[in-house]
Amino acid sequence: MTSPLLAHFALDPEITFLNHGSFGACPRVVLERQADLRARLESEPVRFFVREAQRGIDAARERIASLLGAAPEDMVFVRNATVGVNTVLASLALAPGDELLTTDHVYGACRNALEHVAAKHGARVVVAHVPFPLASPDEVVDAVLAAAGPRTRLALLDHVTSPTGLVFPIAALVAALADRGIDTLVDGAHAPGMLPLALSQLGAAYYTGNLHKWLCAPKGCAILHVRRDRQAGLRPLVISHGATSRRPRPRLWEEFDWQGTDDPTPWICAPDALDALEAMVPGGLEGMRAMQRDLALHARRRLSETLGVAPPAPESMLAALVAMPLSPHTPTTTDSSWAIDPLGEALFSQHRIEIPVFPFPAPPHRLIRIACQVYVDRDDVERLCAALVELGEGRA
Repeated sequence: MTSPLLAHFALDPEITFLNHGSFGACPRVVLERQADLRARLESEPVRFFVREAQRGIDAARERIASLLGAAPEDMVFVRNATVGVNTVLASLALAPGDELLTTDHVYGACRNALEHVAAKHGARVVVAHVPFPLASPDEVVDAVLAAAGPRTRLALLDHVTSPTGLVFPIAALVAALADRGIDTLVDGAHAPGMLPLALSQLGAAYYTGNLHKWLCAPKGCAILHVRRDRQAGLRPLVISHGATSRRPRPRLWEEFDWQGTDDPTPWICAPDALDALEAMVPGGLEGMRAMQRDLALHARRRLSETLGVAPPAPESMLAALVAMPLSPHTPTTTDSSWAIDPLGEALFSQHRIEIPVFPFPAPPHRLIRIACQVYVDRDDVERLCAALVELGEGRA
């Protein structure tokens, strides 16, 4: 990799890392801050957990809530967006015949959670087919509303989809479903940091998003935002001391902030990640988003030329992730959950390019997805295109 901004991250410079979307990457300065906090924790655990950690969590929540356009009273930290999704689903009061709505772009782990909860209650999962390629975000809204019915109790919808990298028109979806009396749980796994957010204004019943991805916080840092009128019925997956706390604090905080002994340093370091990104490029976070989208549009043009396929969605649905169709191929499978595509393996083993290639919507159809984080530049895109040509997937 060639970008000078790579020096801010602990990534291996010998690998062209184009898969920030899967697990993120944390700036060195944030890792150093976390190491200091962990050392302080180990030097006197009682002091840290009893006297200090809560202040650090509260301060971090205040700062991140401001970034996300939320009231701190409506937001808690969780380990990741999958935990956020499972927390909400586990708190639902469902009856036999109720329906949980999602789309065929849903993240696989969240689809599993939906199926598990539905089976437990005798409910069922309804999957709206969102076309890909598509010509307009209206197609997403039309597909979701067509699948909603009188027994729909909740819609689980992506803000930025994992397989296709598309930004769904989430405000329009939330509003249209609310008009039908349907709550929305937004899986915003990729959204914090990548997109400007105003969660209070959005009005979704629930919104969860990772901070370890595009905000570059340490692993194990995400948020769950709960609309005020839905908080009474929500409980964490782990019931602990907060269930009977008498402290004059929001019940949501008391139950979620302490679920047994764990490492809160990823949460406490979230503002440090924000500070690091704000200082990394001119214009701060907004300048970084502009850089990412500019590179994403360039990458899509180059991949379209190299692969000989048309862009599969309008530019208005792009931010920092780009997915492009590849020639059909059925991947081999090593276990029940991970499909290994030979192209992805060849890109890594022969060209030291880390990029996901996965089946979508189902084998043999597949996509390649590039994540345009700030340490990626146009030279990296060209390296990818050249490798695709050499491996017989593209054309010069």
